Amino acid sequence: MKKGDKMIQVYDLSYSTPEKDLYNKISFTLKKGQHCALIGASGTGKSTLIDMIIDSEKYLFDGSLIVEPDCKIGYVRQFYESDKNSSLTVFEYIAKDFINLESELLRISDEMATSSDLEPLLEKYQEISDAFEAIGGDNYENIINKKLNLSSLMNCKDLKISQVSGGEFKLIQIIKTMLSLPDLMIMDEPDVFLDFDNLNSLKKLINSYKGTMLIVTHNRYLLNHCFDKIIHLENTEIQEFDGRYIDYKFSLLQSKIETLELANADTEEIQRNELLIDKFRAAAGENANASIGQHVNSRVKIQERLLARRIKAPFVDINQPNIVFPSNEINLENEEKIALEVSDLNISFDDALLENIHFEIKSKDKAAIIGSNGTGKTTLLQYIAKNDHHSIKFDVGMNVAYLSQIKGETLDESSTVNEEFFNAGFKTYDEIIFCIRKYGFDREIATKKIGSLSGGEKNILQIAKFSKEKTDMLILDEPTSHLDTYSQIALEKAIEGYKGAILMVSHDFYTISNCMDYVLLIEDKTIRKVNMKKFRQMIYKNHFDKDYLEIEKKKKEAEIEIDMALNDNDFELAKSLSIKLESILKSF
Repeated sequence: MKKGDKMIQVYDLSYSTPEKDLYNKISFTLKKGQHCALIGASGTGKSTLIDMIIDSEKYLFDGSLIVEPDCKIGYVRQFYESDKNSSLTVFEYIAKDFINLESELLRISDEMATSSDLEPLLEKYQEISDAFEAIGGDNYENIINKKLNLSSLMNCKDLKISQVSGGEFKLIQIIKTMLSLPDLMIMDEPDVFLDFDNLNSLKKLINSYKGTMLIVTHNRYLLNHCFDKIIHLENTEIQEFDGRYIDYKFSLLQSKIETLELANADTEEIQRNELLIDKFRAAAGENANASIGQHVNSRVKIQERLLARRIKAPFVDINQPNIVFPSNEINLENEEKIALEVSDLNISFDDALLENIHFEIKSKDKAAIIGSNGTGKTTLLQYIAKNDHHSIKFDVGMNVAYLSQIKGETLDESSTVNEEFFNAGFKTYDEIIFCIRKYGFDREIATKKIGSLSGGEKNILQIAKFSKEKTDMLILDEPTSHLDTYSQIALEKAIEGYKGAILMVSHDFYTISNCMDYVLLIEDKTIRKVNMKKFRQMIYKNHFDKDYLEIEKKKKEAEIEIDMALNDNDFELAKSLSIKLESILKSF
């Protein structure tokens, strides 16, 4: 396939569900060989869009959606569960298609040895042989070994598929799909719940793949390292950008500076115009002069144009949810004390075990539990949240809020949003609407079933429920999972501003690095405290280029300086700082 040819062409596509409009005359193309990230706020219709690409006949829409004829699509969905009863090894699972074709070739060969009618058998043999050769069947064991090595899964090769962790199984599923050599590979949030090592392996797999990719992701690490095209879906509109994500973000920042500068100038002009309109209207009232009336109408039209121009594009000024975690004021007054103590805790789960777990969380500590997939992080958090074990002790009178990633554990999937919030202590419908609007939702979501919402929307709703009452401690299980990048940043601000204690399971390097005081590392069935300096060294050594930490730090400082300049309406300074930021971005 020649790179540059169009794999997908979308023109003036419009589509609505009974609940909301998703797309309003959106258009974009995806060329062969491109690695494209599909981004946008939670609930904007990203998963629906990829489903339309996979099977457009299920949908009634306006406009056109053209996928190259005979395009073979490989799809990796958000969640996979391995068959716990499967006896297949990891290698056998990945090689299943190869083995089946190989077995069929042997069967036909045996049949030809005794058959008198060879022609149909020869045709069938040739057909299967071509299919086998097309996916590299003559060398499939070596091909599989290379992918396993690349993803650091070689030690899993001979394990049963039922023995690997959820993160490892996700990577195995991706490898299996890649080796089928689809013309277009689509993945929906493949990074969700992957630990640092597996996330790095995912990055390597994506970058090693020579075919066309369309991937829904909010992961900042992947966005910064894996894509040469961005498709951004927001408020029923779409914007495409050929280039890196960091360059796309920079282009948005430049647009924001220009837009705010124009808006500021327009504001001054609007104020002058209002004075003139009032003056002309007063004169027209006194003199009943037709020409003065014309001046009034002319100025009103100018005013309307100025006001219309102030409306910002959805990609430039995206609303972040207003996340706030209210804390008990007593935390500010009393001296720091032990909020949570875990001692001599032993936990058995599946085939794994946590032994002699010891740690304590002070009343203002922010600590992240980290570790490889399958080491028991979520299980440990569940034990702590339930607080029904003699080895777990909270300080007297502690009010604790818990955010879970386990389906149905803290949100009733069969309830509406209204019902869920009434059960959480909200008194009126208006109180619920006021709350959820601050978190970026329209009032229409209040009557929707929890089970119909996206993963990001469910996470934000759990967080919104926390705003009902003041707490002393937050227990958060993967709070950034499924959240768009804007919500992730808003969450980080809320975590930084919270006055109580936080115990959080996370695989998000950025959130941990930006917000936490230290990490609790699960390793070899136990847990140990690691300071942030050592944690950063651990992660950067394995996951980032040599100077990435320093460059990332300079980038963040420049972005903060630009925001401060924009807040002061100092647009010349913002422009000069953006030049500085551009030079930093060239180092990535």
